[in-house]
Amino acid sequence: MTDPLPVSRPGSYLHFLRSNPAWRRFWLAGVISQTGNWFNYIAIFVLIGSQGGGKAVGWFLIAKFIPSTIFGPVAGVIVDRYDRRKIMIFSDLARVFIVLGFLFAARPERRWLVYLLALTQESVWTFYDPARRASIPNICRPEELNLANAMSGATWSIMLALGAAAGGMITAFFGWRTAIIIDAATFVVSAAMIAGLRIKSPAGSNCRGNGLAQALGLRDLAECLVYLKKEREVAALLLVKSGWAISGGILILLTWFGEHVFPTIGPGGGSGLLYSFRGLGAAVGPILAWRILGEDRDSMYRAIVAAFFISSAAYLAFSVSPSIWIAVWFVLIGHIGGSIQWVFSTNLLQKSVADEFRGRIFAAEMGLLTLILSISTWFTGAAIDSGTNPRTVAAVLATVFILPGFAWFFYLKKTRKKA
Repeated sequence: MTDPLPVSRPGSYLHFLRSNPAWRRFWLAGVISQTGNWFNYIAIFVLIGSQGGGKAVGWFLIAKFIPSTIFGPVAGVIVDRYDRRKIMIFSDLARVFIVLGFLFAARPERRWLVYLLALTQESVWTFYDPARRASIPNICRPEELNLANAMSGATWSIMLALGAAAGGMITAFFGWRTAIIIDAATFVVSAAMIAGLRIKSPAGSNCRGNGLAQALGLRDLAECLVYLKKEREVAALLLVKSGWAISGGILILLTWFGEHVFPTIGPGGGSGLLYSFRGLGAAVGPILAWRILGEDRDSMYRAIVAAFFISSAAYLAFSVSPSIWIAVWFVLIGHIGGSIQWVFSTNLLQKSVADEFRGRIFAAEMGLLTLILSISTWFTGAAIDSGTNPRTVAAVLATVFILPGFAWFFYLKKTRKKA
C-alpha cells in the first residue's frame, strides 16, 4: 500500500485521474448525470412555483425525499446481493423515461403528475445511490479514498453551482421543457459510460438460504442491525447527515427567497443563483477542512462538529440579509459546513464498513436522512403558507443546527475519554 496523496494538493487529483482509468470513467459518468439533475430541479421549481405556494414546493421536495425512507431497506439488501454496476445502469435508463414524463405536467390540474413522477424518479434513485457509493471502495485503493470522496463531493458541488446556474438561465431563456430534455439525455450518457466498467460484485451477491424471510431480505436486515449494534462508531456516523436534515427545510427557503424575497433576476434566476453559491460552498468545504485540520480520522470528526456551528451562524446571517448579493455569500459559508458533514461521514463509513454490509448501511443512512428531511421540509412549507415571515423561518432553522452540533461535541468528548 502506497502513501495517500495529499487532498489539499491540486496535482494529486490529476495524478489520481491518470493512474486510475476506472475511477476516471465512473467519475465522468457522475459529472454528466449530476449536471442534468440540477437542470431538472430548477425547471420543476419554476413550474410548480408558478402553480402554488410554499407547500407546493414542499410537497415536491417531500416526493423526492420519502422514497429512500420507504424503499431504503430493500434497496440496501439488493445492492449487497446483486451486481451494483447493473443496478446503476438500469436506474439511469429508467430515469430517462420518468424525467420525460414531466413534459406532460404543465397544466395546474396535472400538478399531481409532478409529485408522482418525482416520487418514481427518486424511488429508482434509492437503488442507484447506495450502489454508487458502495462501489467506490471497489474501484479505488484504500489510500485513494480521501481523494475519491473529495472529488465526489467537489464534483457534486460544482455541478450544483454550474448546473443550477445554467439550469436557471436555460429555464429563463428557453423554458423549463428544454431543461427537462437535457436532463433525460444525461442519463443515457451516464448509463453508457458505466456499462463500460468492470466493478467487483459485493461479497454477499449470492442469496443465502431459503424461505420467505430470506426472500424478503429480513435475514439481511437483521444481520445489518446486529452489525450496527456491534460497530457503535458506524452507527454514530450513520446519523451525521440526519443531524443536518433536522434543518433541511432551508432548501425550500433557497427557492422561496430566490423567487419571492429577492425576485431581481427573473423566474429561475434567483433560485438558480442561490443554489449555485450553495454548490460553490459545498465544493471548497471538505478540501478547506482537510487543509486546515488534517486528513486523519480525528481531524475529520472535529470538522464534523465544527460544521454544524458554521452552518448555524451562516444561515442566521442569511435570514437578515438585505439583498440576494449579500445572501449568496452566507449560503456559500453555510454549505461549506454541510459539505464537510456529507463528505467526511461518507469517507469514514467507506473506510469502516465491510463490503458485504456497505449497501445496507448507505441505504439506511439515506432512508433516515430523507425521513427527517421530509418532516423538516413539510413544516417549513406549512410555516411559509401560514403567513410566517420566511426570514423568521430561516432564523429558526439556523438555530436548530446547533442541537446536533452539541450532540456530536459531547459524543466525541465521551468516546475520547474511553480511548
